[in-house]
Amino acid sequence: MWRHGESCVIFAVAAAALLAAAAAAAAGGRDDRHTYIVHMSHSAMPNDFVEHGEWYAASLQAVSEAATVLYTYDTLVHGYSARLTRAEAEALESQPGVLIVNPEVRYELHTTRTPEFLGLDGTDALFPQSSTGSDVIIGVLDTGVWPERPSYDDTGFGPVPAGWKGECEKGNDFNASACNKKLIGARFFLTGYEAAKGPVDTSKESRSPRDNDGHGTHTSSTAAGGAVQGADLLGYAAGTAKGMAPRARVATYKVCWVGGCFSSDILKAMEVAVTDGVDVLSLSLGGGTADYYRDSIAVGAFSAMEKGIFVSCSAGNAGPGAATLSNGAPWITTVGAGTIDRDFPAYVTLGNGKNYTGVSLYSGKPLPTTPVPLIYAGNASNSSMGQLCMSGSLIPEKVAGKIILCDRGTNARVQKGFIVKDAGGAGMILANTAANGEELVADAHILPGSGVGEKAGNAIRDYAMSDPKATATIVFAGTKVGIQPSPVVAAFSSRGPNTVTPSVLKPDIIAPGVNILAAWSGSVGPSGIAGDSRRVGFNIISGTSMSCPHVSGLAALLRAAHPEWSPAAIRSALMTTAYTEYPNGNGILDVATGRPATPLDVGAGHVDPGKAVDPGLVYDITTADYVDFLCALNYGPMQIATLTKRSSDGCAANRTYAENALNYPSFAVTFPAGGGTVKHTRTVTNVGPPGTYKVTASAAAGGTPVAVSVEPSTLSFSKAGEKRSYTVSFAAPAKPSGTNGFGRLVWSSDHHVVASPIAATWN
Repeated sequence: MWRHGESCVIFAVAAAALLAAAAAAAAGGRDDRHTYIVHMSHSAMPNDFVEHGEWYAASLQAVSEAATVLYTYDTLVHGYSARLTRAEAEALESQPGVLIVNPEVRYELHTTRTPEFLGLDGTDALFPQSSTGSDVIIGVLDTGVWPERPSYDDTGFGPVPAGWKGECEKGNDFNASACNKKLIGARFFLTGYEAAKGPVDTSKESRSPRDNDGHGTHTSSTAAGGAVQGADLLGYAAGTAKGMAPRARVATYKVCWVGGCFSSDILKAMEVAVTDGVDVLSLSLGGGTADYYRDSIAVGAFSAMEKGIFVSCSAGNAGPGAATLSNGAPWITTVGAGTIDRDFPAYVTLGNGKNYTGVSLYSGKPLPTTPVPLIYAGNASNSSMGQLCMSGSLIPEKVAGKIILCDRGTNARVQKGFIVKDAGGAGMILANTAANGEELVADAHILPGSGVGEKAGNAIRDYAMSDPKATATIVFAGTKVGIQPSPVVAAFSSRGPNTVTPSVLKPDIIAPGVNILAAWSGSVGPSGIAGDSRRVGFNIISGTSMSCPHVSGLAALLRAAHPEWSPAAIRSALMTTAYTEYPNGNGILDVATGRPATPLDVGAGHVDPGKAVDPGLVYDITTADYVDFLCALNYGPMQIATLTKRSSDGCAANRTYAENALNYPSFAVTFPAGGGTVKHTRTVTNVGPPGTYKVTASAAAGGTPVAVSVEPSTLSFSKAGEKRSYTVSFAAPAKPSGTNGFGRLVWSSDHHVVASPIAATWN
């Protein structure tokens, strides 16, 4: 309600001026409307307003007579979202009480055997399986859920936790009764999406929490799906499918639609999830990089972290190039992807007697046992991009009854198979190019098909182009386990350094993300292509979208085992107990290079949950520590308040702030070009028995050593909860030619090993 008084007159005059300015700018041609998220200073509301919502509406009306509020945000952030012209957004940002106006960002999805591979089978004693374990709630922001899948069976679960405030929202094809004591919440958010893209086409997707894509069902069941015996995809990977935290509860928040995932919806879903009472937030999506106060996921995650909620995000699928990751804020756990020890070989035999191993999840009528004519797609097309098997690019007369060699790239891998089949092809060999190297990702092809690495693809291409009577066969060998070496880093997994804050080493960790079996939607076939009429209960897909929920589930296990731990302590436990070597002592390999991976590829290493539950020491971080870090970034008061929601969080003029003072469980060291000495200080908290830890540390850049010294070199603890600090000095000469430095700092006691990666760069 309005209160009449002098400040109302001032506000009205200011509003008129702002409207005039916005109208003038719009007349200059900037009148296209886009969604903006308006961050407000909660304490700056004039006394003329009783409620913040009224103030927000008035501030919007001051710059636009046409715009309406899409969402108001009340907990994780303070403010609202609305459709504005650029001129109106600029005018709004100059209003008193407005912290910042951010344009909406469109995010994309970063799209069994893993419990055994991670050592979770037979380790029930490490993690509580009683009421404590089942009181942990994982909130998954994704494409929704297919609630009928047995992964969400609530047999054996007690009542829903008393503090839970979530709902099972109704919508088309979705009733409130779809939820139960396992799947305890399901909501959907599309106000921002529909404002940008128009109404959802309900003939293509449900205007409800129902998952018509499959991605959300896959991620949520990976994190916390119950054990399902007899799970498989078309006969592949047969066995018991189980999520990382099978006793945890699940709540799903549908924020992704056919046209993408929009930040206004994501931020509102994060806010609602926190209010509902989740303990873990899992987001397998990303949208590039930006300063943290302009990154909606980072903004929402900061407030979630303050409330004790662990936030796990996928690093992205833009690898193997450097500096390609997203979701790099230090209060987010950023997850890359590796393989597991299971594969699905499909052997290609050529008419010249050469044999090559590829991968496939094809299950259907096999090729003839006799050799089949082979042709390269580039020689069966009139298109300049015919080698890619694009829609309409193949000449049916040239491909009929033959195996077609298609190059990977541009369009979806499985879509190429549909195009070959539609043109009359009998089978397909999908050849990696230099962009994907030797990475093999299995697909549920619609016709007999095998994906092969770059080297094999080059050899097959040479043969097909040189022999006019080239032939081939493909033999599908089913499921093989015990594949070594494993894990290896997936080529698609996005890499560091962190482009927003290079002082924070990212990714934090890697987890299984290649050929992962989990529950699937009943609306779409395993290929995800509209023309695929097959329906499956489980699917095998790959991406950091799959590795992220592994870590979300593991975080839920740790929260159940240690409810007193902060999100930073949970992340520290996962990082400092991760492994970087195979049992034979060789480093984890990067499939993109064939060489050992670096901390810019794997962060601290590959998760090892059996050790994470008892890490010995943790590196904890408080909200005040993060604010100091923001001060070190030279963020201004309004930028900091956008993240913290408090105008009181500022930077002292008489104090020096340093990015490397953040108590992170890893070290990103930056030297001047001419070399020098850099110091980092860390504090560890004992979460284990009394003990004494001794340090070892080393690093090198190629053949050039980086001197690492630690003071003190011994830390002693007499009880749990004790804290000890140490300082690390890194010294290096001038930058070696074309290389970064890498190493490891390890504190060891009689019972624990607490390890941190080191990555050194030169300006």
